[in-house]
Amino acid sequence: MCGIAGIISNDPNRVAMSFLKKMTDIIAHRGPDGEGHWISSNGKLGIGHRRLSIIDLSHEADQPMHYLDRYSIVFNGEIYNYIELRETLLKQGYVFKTQSDTEVLMALYDRDKEHCLQFLDGMFSFVIFDEKENTAFCARDRFGEKPFFYSYKKGEYFLFGSEMKCLWEGGIPKVVNNRMLFNYLSFGYIENPQDLSETFYHDCTRLEHSHYIKINLSNLSLSIHRYYDIDWKNINQGIQLEEAKGKFKELFYTSVKRRLRSDVTVGSSLSGGLDSSLVVCVIDELKKGTAQKQNTFSAVFPGFAKDERKFMDYVIAKTNVEPHFVTPDDGGLIKDIEKLSWHQEEPYGSASIYVQYKVMQMAKENNVTVLLDGQGADEILAGYHAYYLPYFNELKKQSKGTYNQQFAKYKELHSNNIINGLTGKTLGDRVRDISPSLVKPIKKLKNDLEQLKKPLFNRDFYHAYKNEIFETPGSNFSTLNESLYSSTMKNGLQQLLRYADRNSMAHSREVRLPFLNHELVEFLFTLPATMKINDGWTKWIMRETFTILPPEIGWRKDKIGYEPPQKNWMESEEVKRKLIESKIKLIESKIINAQNYGISTNEADINPFSWNLLMTANLV
Repeated sequence: MCGIAGIISNDPNRVAMSFLKKMTDIIAHRGPDGEGHWISSNGKLGIGHRRLSIIDLSHEADQPMHYLDRYSIVFNGEIYNYIELRETLLKQGYVFKTQSDTEVLMALYDRDKEHCLQFLDGMFSFVIFDEKENTAFCARDRFGEKPFFYSYKKGEYFLFGSEMKCLWEGGIPKVVNNRMLFNYLSFGYIENPQDLSETFYHDCTRLEHSHYIKINLSNLSLSIHRYYDIDWKNINQGIQLEEAKGKFKELFYTSVKRRLRSDVTVGSSLSGGLDSSLVVCVIDELKKGTAQKQNTFSAVFPGFAKDERKFMDYVIAKTNVEPHFVTPDDGGLIKDIEKLSWHQEEPYGSASIYVQYKVMQMAKENNVTVLLDGQGADEILAGYHAYYLPYFNELKKQSKGTYNQQFAKYKELHSNNIINGLTGKTLGDRVRDISPSLVKPIKKLKNDLEQLKKPLFNRDFYHAYKNEIFETPGSNFSTLNESLYSSTMKNGLQQLLRYADRNSMAHSREVRLPFLNHELVEFLFTLPATMKINDGWTKWIMRETFTILPPEIGWRKDKIGYEPPQKNWMESEEVKRKLIESKIKLIESKIINAQNYGISTNEADINPFSWNLLMTANLV
């Protein structure tokens, strides 16, 4: 796990060591164990690297790395199946000087060029320069675990980096994208749902997951290609439960084993939910008979109704782990919010991101470099309660009898669920039922009326962007798989992966996600809906398959996640002072209006919108 940056330009003054050094220095937190910089012989390409040593700790594995007197690479991430790939490549005549996955990646690229991506089980963003072809190949992993940002002007330059701040250090002006800002403040959009490449800053583009870029250095032309997708319509209706359980277990254990490959200490995040608990239990089973003791890291909130400590304790009692706990609070949030926002670079959804940040900090304090985590399971196994709606939509069309039976079971199980309760359609869902094309004009009308009655925005700012409302992604899905695909590949998972990457790398930690092995993901998408949700239970196939989970967790029906007592935090005097400062800053920046909507410079009216104001103030 590392940080990468680079410059491609026809201007030799731009491809300079001084710029490369600044671009990698700003992301030193991503790689505190070493740095390297290199400029091609033709002077058109310069690449830089910050190293966090995980596999092959020797200096021979330092980057930029060169191969066959032809290829040069900067690579961020891990190729978990590098051992298997290396063995195949050795048989085919390739020679290696290191034990690193980076060198394996370059050999694979020599063999297969862009098709090498199909063979990788990993998380990655990398750039390979081919001196013979005078091209650069840039790629990002299938689901978006590792970031890649770039700024491009045809025929002139291409700058890239693991974080946006690399580009600013490379000479790209830091200018806020007010169109994104308007949609965030109006509707809470953290990304453009129709274009995930757009960011909150101008001249700063995100390479979308599952995509690669090819650059011709001769004329600095660029082409972008998608290399991976999921066929969510391909359902194996004939698969039997025992076969499905066996395949699920085999793929998951293989994924965990690969993600335990490391030359440094590996631990786990433990929230008390199904996903992280399963990861901890499987690792514990794999470590049985060894002297290795697994370290777990958790956030707890004594006295808070949604504290999950008791569920963590069920796992701890069942396994041979060394648990560590942290209790973030509102004072810490205010103390750290600017630094946290500097690392995240774009708005984040709630204070739960700060909780994750503190868990990663605790791992660093205990010298555990790699953490396995359960992210991704909710999106591929239907863990969120919002998935009940598309599930029942699908059953209605397939079989009225099955629908009635399943809906009755669902109501019986969750009618007394005080955490989640029964799921119903929102007003937006009902509007989409009538006509999806009505959503955008209704949102605009609502915005116009609110701006007349209680103007949130500065008048000039509002009139400049009021017609720039993003298209709302469809949410009234007719099948469960369609909804899961949207969450996994379009809108949802990528935000969570961004939070995890930035929080872990802020403390020079690496997060690995066993549920995001692509073979496992593809298999789970082939399963019928009733294997994912059944008798009211989400993640049914997972609960049925993994009996190593404590039953109190395996069959818990509430869904919480990393939820802190944010409402109480927002009422604290420290947070209120910070909110007032944020309002003043946004008024002076001519973004929000000084009056109405609780926008006062001498008081903090706490409402659901307050968090958005805190986030926006850290952008401008």
